[in-house]
Amino acid sequence: MRRLFFLLGVLQLLAAAAAVYKQWIPNTNFETASNWDKGRVPCARDTVHFEKDKYLPLNGEFVLAAGAGFTAFDGSWDPGCDSGGTVRFADAEQHSWFDPTLWRDVFPSGELKPSGCVFSVDEERVPCRYDDVIFPAETSFRVNTDSSQQVIHLRSISVMGQVLSTPESWAGYLQGPSAPLQFHGNGTLQVTGTGCPDRSGCACGNAPDGPRICAALLRASGKQCPVPVCQSPLQPLGHCCGVCGATINLDFTPDFDLQKYQDRLVQELLSQPKYAGVQMAVSKVHKAQTFLGIVSRSSTPLIQIVLIDDRVGAETGTAAEQLAADIMEDVAQHGKALGISGGKMEVATGSTLSGQRGSHTLSRITAGTVMGLLFGLMFLGGILFLYRKGKLRLPALRVPQTWDRLEDPVSPAPASDKGFDNPMFNVEPPSADPGEETPKDLQVFYLNPLYDASETET
Repeated sequence: MRRLFFLLGVLQLLAAAAAVYKQWIPNTNFETASNWDKGRVPCARDTVHFEKDKYLPLNGEFVLAAGAGFTAFDGSWDPGCDSGGTVRFADAEQHSWFDPTLWRDVFPSGELKPSGCVFSVDEERVPCRYDDVIFPAETSFRVNTDSSQQVIHLRSISVMGQVLSTPESWAGYLQGPSAPLQFHGNGTLQVTGTGCPDRSGCACGNAPDGPRICAALLRASGKQCPVPVCQSPLQPLGHCCGVCGATINLDFTPDFDLQKYQDRLVQELLSQPKYAGVQMAVSKVHKAQTFLGIVSRSSTPLIQIVLIDDRVGAETGTAAEQLAADIMEDVAQHGKALGISGGKMEVATGSTLSGQRGSHTLSRITAGTVMGLLFGLMFLGGILFLYRKGKLRLPALRVPQTWDRLEDPVSPAPASDKGFDNPMFNVEPPSADPGEETPKDLQVFYLNPLYDASETET
């Protein structure tokens, strides 16, 4: 029975994975205790205070349920109210769209999705460009949309009980009286109504606001990342802090299907009992290209797999490491059929022996390319070595004379009465035949290119 229940849970997870729904958590409801500075809802003897120019009366509104209203009493009927006091409504301006702690994954109905073996890197905890956003019905809210991007794209937005999934319907809502009070900031939300068009997956699109996301996350967790147990923590793309475990970067072909591949990993590997404490994040990311340490403007799309586990101490990350090895073995055997052309694995665990980061490329295609290049270089090096030793004659191969000069330096010429060689003028003085004297009246003239006789004339 447990096995059946587990399989049903996995199938439910996979069925909901195709569409991603994220729900906004904070609200500005009167009955929410956290919205008040005293941590409680005002009682009958309290005086309610709203900050000047923030809510009432200039630019705010009360949204009341049917039959609801405000009434003033002397408080005698509320004995738990004590003596009463001033209760201030909290400042909702601080709630940022790019704060990962203010969003949660839900089903289309709005029901909270249980935490399982699949998680998201920090940038993907905020709504991505093809996600559906839900603001709970019968709640009021205010969200700051400040962004490094001028436009924040979404597939759909559900607000005030309405599902807005077309650009026209969303534009109409923005013209209403409530939208300016609910959304403020320099970023403009734009509904497209379309999902990811690429079966190999689509990047989240929140990379430009990555620093903003990490700042909000660290502000909520104490302004610093937790100290990892492993010696050399990994830094996945789109994640704010280093992790212990393993990462895999996969190169893919047009035949690759991201959703099917994630389902394969969950069903065939991650569901095994030995990996019960392992969590996995799978997504398409864009990695910046570098050359000699210089980051270029172009980027390479790849599939990133992040694996972490719940082990502690020296065992931290070891289960994730084993799962990563199994994934790479699967890539080596079935990568071509899955649309995977190559893969690279990096590992960081709590063990001192395996704590150093390592890279492995198990793809047959990638390994064949590397071995081919190495063999070619060794072959050319062998030919050059034999030629230099004189054991191989290649008439068509001409080695630069500079090498010969370095190996066989010319011995200095013996002193003679010819004087010195002028590098500026390559003329030898006339020589007489043996036994024949040089005429005394013979004059030899040399033209000096550095001397101009006209310059001496006055």
